[in-house]
Amino acid sequence: MRRVLLVLIAAVMLIATAGWTYPPNKDIDTGHAAPPDIYWAIPSADVLIDAGHGGIDGGTHWGHILEKDINLAIARKLYLLLRSQGVRAVLNRTGDYALSDENRWHAARSRHRRDLSQRRGLSDEIDAALFVSIHVNWAARGGKGGPLVLHRNEGRSAILAAFVQDSLNRLQGRSRLPRGSAKLYLLNRVKAPSVIIETAFLNNTADREMLTSRRGQTRIAEAIASGIMAYRYFAP
Repeated sequence: MRRVLLVLIAAVMLIATAGWTYPPNKDIDTGHAAPPDIYWAIPSADVLIDAGHGGIDGGTHWGHILEKDINLAIARKLYLLLRSQGVRAVLNRTGDYALSDENRWHAARSRHRRDLSQRRGLSDEIDAALFVSIHVNWAARGGKGGPLVLHRNEGRSAILAAFVQDSLNRLQGRSRLPRGSAKLYLLNRVKAPSVIIETAFLNNTADREMLTSRRGQTRIAEAIASGIMAYRYFAP
């Protein structure tokens, strides 16, 4: 029995050393095609949720309250809401870290540029159908409040922005219109219909109370999800 076991171990070691597979896969051996499960290696997404900032990049702040934390909290809630409705959502940041730390392919010395290119690169890699970036706003002059949705200057992005803006307006009792932008890197480089959502103003007292409460963050996420679902239903 022991001898048989030793023979089996030797055979396994020989196979491993030779690089054989069992059962043999002709696609792998010939190199003419990828293995059947390669398409599961990288997920595809109906919506890529971009949680703005992270790690060393805290974004805007009010005392110890950091934008990056609010963005992530809302993005997580949005992710769960979309997944619960059968939408294939992907969240590009699940913790407090900078996406620039993951970028080893861009030679730029600017951490900010590496961060942005990593976000754009992920969108291309997983072939996202929609790109939604979550942020918090700030006004140098006080008094401003409410949501603002920025969009890529093309039709589908404008439609998505209109649905999300309307949903957030109804939540916050505002009537602001979405705004196209040709200056922002992500809106210029992401191929999918894309929006940057400035959910509310951190230096507005009422907005800040909503942004920093769990209930407020949930309501914001629900409004964004509602806008996305409306776009998916009505847009061509």
